[in-house]
Amino acid sequence: MLRLHDTATGTIEPLVLRDPGQVSMYVCGPTVYDVPHIGHGRMALAFDILRRYLEFSGLEVRYVSNITDIDDKIIARAQNEQRTLTDVAREFEAAWFDALDGLDVLRPTVSPRATEYVEHMVALVTDLVERGDAYETSDGVYLSVDRVPGYGLLARQSLDSLRSGARVELDEEKRSPLDFVLWKKAKPGEPTWPSPWGDGRPGWHTECVVMSLDLLGDGFDIHGGGIDLAFPHHENERAQAVATGRTFAHHWVHNGFVMMGAEKMSKSLGNFTSIIDLLERTDGRAYRLLLLRSHYRSQVEVSPDTMTDAEEALVGLDALVRRFDLGDVTAAGTASETLALGADPDAVRAFRATMDADLGTPAAVGALF
Repeated sequence: MLRLHDTATGTIEPLVLRDPGQVSMYVCGPTVYDVPHIGHGRMALAFDILRRYLEFSGLEVRYVSNITDIDDKIIARAQNEQRTLTDVAREFEAAWFDALDGLDVLRPTVSPRATEYVEHMVALVTDLVERGDAYETSDGVYLSVDRVPGYGLLARQSLDSLRSGARVELDEEKRSPLDFVLWKKAKPGEPTWPSPWGDGRPGWHTECVVMSLDLLGDGFDIHGGGIDLAFPHHENERAQAVATGRTFAHHWVHNGFVMMGAEKMSKSLGNFTSIIDLLERTDGRAYRLLLLRSHYRSQVEVSPDTMTDAEEALVGLDALVRRFDLGDVTAAGTASETLALGADPDAVRAFRATMDADLGTPAAVGALF
């Protein structure tokens, strides 16, 4: 049985499925305002490996990963470049899927766009207001986290602890600095949709809870993404579901950061390398192999030295595959999986045991060398 680290408990837990033989998985996709960077690529590859292993194990996987196509950064770019929001979003959505193809990542079963679900989001916020869990201010509608049982689960902190560590808010209309926006009232020049609180647009945290529950249903199996999303984004998604009495994800899985030297890689730090740049310089399989040689929850350093090492290892692995006529390494998703398919039963059992222990890809790949 596959056992995965659960961010909510901080322990490795058996993956118990809602529906026998079927896995329902939601992974937060990109905000499409720029080309995707290799941190996005790590997220995509981490969950591609998980998905491929689940399918290798005989399970049917329904994999949903969204496109956030309404956001402050998309609006800012559209305004700066005098383009429409849709034009900007579609350009970088196409770049995202080109990057997935270049990394040989399987396309999601469904890739919903946030703008397709705004009416559903308005309905959710309306429900929260009617329950007394959300309140209107001059600039929007906010969720009152004090009314959500167990708020802070994914941060693994109590509400009091989070409140004491929160930054002082200048917005005197908010009841708590931890309260987060569900609906943003219209500002000049921004795209808007109608709502009971006036024209505006949804808050980021409201998007994924609506799409995941609509496409996967209550109590879906896995919610995933980069570890930077665990709090507050995923916690705030969970809070809305809890407040409306819905059962949300049963298992929370997060991958670690990509590091460039001593710092995590991010656009805000200006130290990111796009997936497009990476694929122009090297075989995308080398990046997959670099990540397979690190545990998905660990930090991984991407540098010229680590990429060269992965490229050299890939040359040797390709030679091994040709020698044993085991087919295309990329087709099976992981080199270790490819070789396991042609190995003796003891090797396959050892491979499964390693992978079942929280996707132990470093040991599985290490056995090849």
